[in-house]
Amino acid sequence: MTELGPVAWPPAPIRTQRLLLREPEARDRATFIRLLASPEVHTYLGGPRPRDELEREMPGVPARWPGSFVVDLDGAMIGQILLRRATEHRRPAVAGKVDLGYLFLPRAWGHGYAAEACAAALDWFDGVLPGEPVVLTTQTANVRSMRLAAKLGFTEIERFQAWDAEQWLGLRSPIPPSD
Repeated sequence: MTELGPVAWPPAPIRTQRLLLREPEARDRATFIRLLASPEVHTYLGGPRPRDELEREMPGVPARWPGSFVVDLDGAMIGQILLRRATEHRRPAVAGKVDLGYLFLPRAWGHGYAAEACAAALDWFDGVLPGEPVVLTTQTANVRSMRLAAKLGFTEIERFQAWDAEQWLGLRSPIPPSD
């Protein structure tokens, strides 16, 4: 995955009704480690990374790159939204398109935060790269993620086997640029 291209970064923080999407800061390091080490978060993502490995490898300020947003609720990180261009992918339908990914702490599940944050990130994306399609891949067993994909306007274009599980690939049609 690479950066999004000619996008000015970082954007001004994005405010929603309840959330703030912003760049990572040093205070987010512990939450990034919790997200990446969580067995619950990584149930459908190939499993968690070892906490001691993350403690050693995670920089003091988590990596900042275009398309990576911290999701902040009341001054604390609860998740991450990723918009990354897929330059290489085993699925031809994905190559060159922007891929939406997200991770949220289990305590944030079930409150609509992922839908709110992803919708805000996609709105921002439509403003800076109008006309670009976005893809999302999730395991079909991940019912919550499948519901979120539908709510965000993704439609199925393919199912395939990978990582010993059935995967779902969805496409969100581009919003035409306004003249």
